[in-house]
Amino acid sequence: MHIYIFCCTFALKKNAIMITIRLKPHKEESLLRFHPWVFSGAIRSIQLDVDYPHAEPQEGEIVQVVSADGKVLGVGHYQIGSIAVRMLAFGVSELPTNFWRDRIAEAYAMRKRLGLVRDDNNSYRLVHGEGDFLPGLIVDVYADTAVIQAHSIGMHCHREEIAEAIISAVAQVDKVYYKSDDTLPHKAPIQGERVGYLIGEEKADFSGDFWAKENGLDFRIDWLRGQKTGFFIDQRDNRSLLEHYAKGKEVLNMFCYTGGFSVYALRGGAKLVHSVDVSQKAIDLVRSNVAHNFGENVPHEAFAEEAFEFLAKNENKYDLIVLDPPAFAKHRDAVKNALRGYQRLNAKGIQSIRPGGILFTFSCSQAIDKDMFRLAVFSAAAQVGRRVRILHQLHQPADHPINIYHPEGEYLKGLVLEVE
Repeated sequence: MHIYIFCCTFALKKNAIMITIRLKPHKEESLLRFHPWVFSGAIRSIQLDVDYPHAEPQEGEIVQVVSADGKVLGVGHYQIGSIAVRMLAFGVSELPTNFWRDRIAEAYAMRKRLGLVRDDNNSYRLVHGEGDFLPGLIVDVYADTAVIQAHSIGMHCHREEIAEAIISAVAQVDKVYYKSDDTLPHKAPIQGERVGYLIGEEKADFSGDFWAKENGLDFRIDWLRGQKTGFFIDQRDNRSLLEHYAKGKEVLNMFCYTGGFSVYALRGGAKLVHSVDVSQKAIDLVRSNVAHNFGENVPHEAFAEEAFEFLAKNENKYDLIVLDPPAFAKHRDAVKNALRGYQRLNAKGIQSIRPGGILFTFSCSQAIDKDMFRLAVFSAAAQVGRRVRILHQLHQPADHPINIYHPEGEYLKGLVLEVE
């Protein structure tokens, strides 16, 4: 632990690059194309400055990356594992002055250009990792609070600077909460708290009664105890699309969590909405969101039940079904089982929906690409034997951008199907 504290405090405060990663011949090609990862197998040697106090690099330190012939390729965070360096800047030998402030300000300016920062919408993703050229960092904004998740030790080490940069860039935000207990790697010792307020704790309301707006609707956000940062912002555009299909429909929202699709369906004029999640906490949350937006006298019911059991009991009952399950494959080794899971789930959904019904189906598994997912849904339709047409192909919204040099950042896939 003592060595790691040294890495996160002394080396970063000195702002000196004391480690050089030299690549094997021809392994610089991906970096010349701005891919932000250096894999361990591409490294020929690790050179330490004569004043460097350790025998090997410490996870989270900023390192310089050079080609086999010594050409400077850029700087990034060193880490243990197959991805050895996550690049922060290309073509430089050290981080530019005011790096964190400038990158966060650029990300915020883009969200403003997208029209996401407005009175009726104060929830959005401010930083989306590699998509915003800050690999390993996620920042979501909910009204006056920003929630940070670090997915690398390097970002954990810079959490204070990142929090200060957010406050500087985003006028509406005066509190920054850090929530990285489930996202940081577990192989290295970690200095400092993984959870808690970095800025504005004295202003925080610890009752859990936090609300934010999305397209004019209010949602209760529980970043203290909820999943991820408290809300799935990435489905905002897809919820809006569902709203346009909902009028007069009987709607089933499976894996509902906060009930985002349910709330939009009700605003869209749905005749009936049922929300289902295996978690009773999620059911309590969706009921709270529905009541807050529409009062108690609305055509909505919520059920704490397992998905397949509920579908088996309620075939041919719904005109519109949403299947938005948690990630079935969190790593490559789970892909085969995940595809079977998506096929089974979609077969049940296609079988259960009324003729002429609309099915919104999604995968948020990064290891499953859009072609794999589409094939799984095709197999499900063929298995059931109903006629199915694709009306829309869905993806993550613009505040979850995909770095064109890092296609791995495309994680959310969705299809809107008409089932006859």
